[in-house]
Amino acid sequence: MNLCWNEIKRKSHNIRVRLEAFSDSSGKLQLSLQEIIEWLTVKDEELSEQLPIGGDAGAVQHQREFHQVFMEDVKSRGPFIYSVLESAQAFLAQHPFQEPEETLPEGKELSPRRRILNVSRSVWKQANVASDLWEKLTARCVDRHRHMEVTLERLLQTQAAMEELALALEQAEGVRDAWEPVGDLFIDSLQDHIDATKLFKEELSQVKEGMKHMNDLAHQLAISDVHLSMDNARALEHLNSRWKLLQGSIEERLKQLQDAHRDFGPGSQHFLSSSVQIPWERAISPNKVPYYINHQAQTTCWDHPKMTELYQALADLNNIKFSAYRTAMKLRRVQKALRLDMLMLASVVDVFREQDLQRGEHVMDVVEMIQALTGLYERLEEERSALVVNIPLCVDMCLNWLLNVYDSGRNGKMRVLSFKMGLVSLCTADVQEKYKSPALCRSEASRQGLTGAAAAIYTGMVKHLHPPVSIHHLSDGRNHHSQTKALFRG
Repeated sequence: MNLCWNEIKRKSHNIRVRLEAFSDSSGKLQLSLQEIIEWLTVKDEELSEQLPIGGDAGAVQHQREFHQVFMEDVKSRGPFIYSVLESAQAFLAQHPFQEPEETLPEGKELSPRRRILNVSRSVWKQANVASDLWEKLTARCVDRHRHMEVTLERLLQTQAAMEELALALEQAEGVRDAWEPVGDLFIDSLQDHIDATKLFKEELSQVKEGMKHMNDLAHQLAISDVHLSMDNARALEHLNSRWKLLQGSIEERLKQLQDAHRDFGPGSQHFLSSSVQIPWERAISPNKVPYYINHQAQTTCWDHPKMTELYQALADLNNIKFSAYRTAMKLRRVQKALRLDMLMLASVVDVFREQDLQRGEHVMDVVEMIQALTGLYERLEEERSALVVNIPLCVDMCLNWLLNVYDSGRNGKMRVLSFKMGLVSLCTADVQEKYKSPALCRSEASRQGLTGAAAAIYTGMVKHLHPPVSIHHLSDGRNHHSQTKALFRG
């Protein structure tokens, strides 16, 4: 009996010793795990408080230094955390638990075995929480460090780009401020200024790329939740405003130069505006064909006022009996009104050659016609220095006559052969010389495939300009082309 009792006491003592040892080791382990959990939670909050990252290089550099100290503190705690987690792993290996957690009725005490299982389960939970917090904290530290490095690099690039662009814009603005007003420029220099402005615009392509790169960097920073500081944001906005203003100035300058070149340049019709007097005004249709506005009568017409007067004067010749002479007299009056009676055929041929009017089938527009006519009358003014030639009036009248003959629909287009035909027929030269002229001859008309009607216009004009005395020219002229008869109808 005594032996059994002693054995029970011995076993009970051993169990008590093991429980006390288990309780001491598990208690210390749980305290260490709880301490780690609390410390990691505090550090995680401190890391969150470091946000947001600054918007200039100086602030980010300061934050990076602070974060490096923070990472060193976390890193120094690592050995202790790993040691405790390894102890927890060893403890769980010695005291595994497999049964699910049970809820006991109130008042019932836990058995020693159940108590050990509950402690093991608690250690396992604490170890998992501590391990997760440690992994998340270290990962966040590394990500934050990488984010700061990238942010600092982008901010340095942005600030360097802003400094470089500020200097480039200052130089470009200096060029812009040195521009002369378009109204003060010589007409002959307009094309040079247009070319220089276009070249200046092309040279600013690097500035354009730099502005795009700078704005892209700012956008990337904003996407990564980094907002520029107040100074950097103002500098960026100011640079964008200056660039937009500079672009607008260049476009406006180019538009003004091109408008001035169109209205006053060599290909313009501005100099012809002096061909009419008040209350008349010379206007231009979209296809460059001129028309005339009478502000007093509030009417418009295709014919120049002087051309209208000329047509009225031609009506005085309607009392000439024979149509051949009647048409010739009308052509002669048109010739003198257009001053073509002073223009030699050789001069006409030279101007055609200078203007490269060799291909008969080529179609001219109104601007090309004006350039050719201006060259003709300038040549006339040079050859007849004693003669006062009103070039704008002569050019406008001659253009009006040619359009009436060959472009009555005012399409603004005319074949080169028709243009040459009208001028050669009215310049000063013998009829046979005109036939043989390299500028326009029957063989050329044949080569260009002229219709019989077009050839008839040329033949009729030339013959009736200086009609020889013959029975043929005493006829009623019924073989004339209908367009000629319509223009000079008796």
